[in-house]
Order: sequence, then C-alpha cells, then structure tokens
Amino acid sequence: MKIGLIDVDGHNFPNIALMKLSAYHKAKGDSVEWYSPFEGEYDIVYKSKVFSFTPDFTDAINAKEIVQGGTGYCIDLVNGKEVFHPERDVPLPEDAEHIYPDYSLYPKLTKDTAYGFLTRGCPRGCKFCVVGKKEGLKSVKVADLKEFWRGQKNIVLCDPNLLACKDWKELLQQLIDSKANIDINQGLDIRLMTKEKAEMLSQVKIKEIHFAWDRYEDKDKVLPKLKLYADYATKKPHQHNAIVFTIVNFDTTIEQDLDRIYTLRDMGYWPYVMVYDKVHAKPIYTKLQRWVNNRFIFASCKRFEDYNIIPKKDNQLTLF
Repeated sequence: MKIGLIDVDGHNFPNIALMKLSAYHKAKGDSVEWYSPFEGEYDIVYKSKVFSFTPDFTDAINAKEIVQGGTGYCIDLVNGKEVFHPERDVPLPEDAEHIYPDYSLYPKLTKDTAYGFLTRGCPRGCKFCVVGKKEGLKSVKVADLKEFWRGQKNIVLCDPNLLACKDWKELLQQLIDSKANIDINQGLDIRLMTKEKAEMLSQVKIKEIHFAWDRYEDKDKVLPKLKLYADYATKKPHQHNAIVFTIVNFDTTIEQDLDRIYTLRDMGYWPYVMVYDKVHAKPIYTKLQRWVNNRFIFASCKRFEDYNIIPKKDNQLTLF
C-alpha cells in the first residue's frame, strides 16, 4: 500500500504517533512518505494534530482512506474552557503502539535523540488539562525504555506524571542505567516528591528538571517538597537548575501569580509562566510571561511592578 503522512502541527517537534505508524507500515512492506498532492492517489493518509490551537490541514487529499487522530482533534475551546470529545480519539493499532519509532521521518530533530512515553495517565484530573480525560485518572507504565531507545545519547520523555506511577522506581533506574541525557519535558509532580525519589532523580543525567506549581491552594504542599528536593539535589549543583511551570489566566489572580513567582525565585527555582487560553488572555499575562521567561530580564528586573509600568500624560506611572 501507499501511505501518506501529514503532521498538521508542522515539523518543529517529532510526532511520535506518525513515527510509529511509519515503522508499522514499513514493517508490512508498505511505502511511506510525507503526503504530497503531486504524488497521485494514496491508499491511506494519516493526519495527526497534537495541539488544539493548530489550524487544521484543509486542502483536498487524494486518498482512498483518511484517518485523523491526536489530542488536537479531540478538544474544542468553549467559553474559554477546553472540552474533550472522546469519540474523536483514534488510538493506534496495538502493534503500532509498541513498535520502535521511525526516526528517519525527522532526521534533524531526532539525530542521536529518542522520544517516547514510559507512562500514560495522571490521577490529578486538573480542569485545565486533558490528560486525565484522554488517558485515564491513573499513571500506568506503558513501555520500557528499550521500546523507543537504542543507545541514543539523548532521551526526551513526554510522560504526564511519571512520579505517580507505581513503577516509578524501576523506570527511574532504567533512565539512570541508560547514562543518556534526559529531558522530561512535562512538569514532574513535586507534591509526590520523597527523599528516595529526590536521590534517584539526582542520579539521572537531567540538565534542566521541570516541576509544576499550578494550583495556588497547593502552596502548603508544594513548598516543603521543593525544599526537600533542593536539599538532596544540591549534592550535584547542576541538578538545582530547576524550572517550575506556573500556569496563569486560569483560576488565579495576578497577586497570586506574583506570589508564586517571587516565592519560587526566593527558593532558587526558575519559574516558567504558561498562559492558559493565550489567544483570549488580557495583555497583562503576555507581559508577565515575557518578563519571567526571559531569564536575562527576570534576573535584572526583580519586580514585575518595575517592569510593567505604563506612562501617563501627567508623568505618573500606573501598574496593570
């Protein structure tokens, strides 16, 4: 068969589903290529979209069958809130789900780098996140590292809540044993941190570890755990180059956002602002994100009140 692939989001980050589908069809003897309208009729064309805000591919597709899937097709934004439609969720065939990905689809992005998931699902069920609805309210092991890694120097993990999985110790040990440079690109659940987890994470070659403090009301849970991690991570100073994802424009005030940002900085962590529904957010959130996420600006301008000032005709200044 002749198979065509469409990465609707573009080619800035490898689409793992398409890499697996490519390997799956090539193993069956099918020809696989990026879809082109100039290459005649295809037997199947797969469209994959990860992000709901990405415009869909709407050009006519010359194919006997068109299959579209991915989180981006399962979500609609209604009154500023994401609504998940499970009937649109198209799972990969079981044989494709557990096949070694075809990294040749993204030669520049995957050079000496492996991408994949060790776990799926998350018990938190945060209202701003689709993972619980799409993958289940439990973090479960779905693969061993060897399923998508064969000695590459770098590994990018996309797990939503690795530390919530009952097999976390086994999986962290696999990462330690790999001796590869690890990028866990989602925020680890700091509320689940323990001394043992902190010690094991300090043995993983993580250049920049990511945590998350999304719910302001979790302050009393988050801060002691951040301190616990810092106490053990400082055994290797580079390990304390830690980022804490901080969602804004969801259910917090600007004052609460600034309290989180200042507190994290005082503890030695780098906050990283993520704006919920950025398209419809007030300009203040764009300014907040620009101030915090540019490390040079954030380090040189200690207070947002000094960064976000608007001149008035009477030569007075106003905040917000």
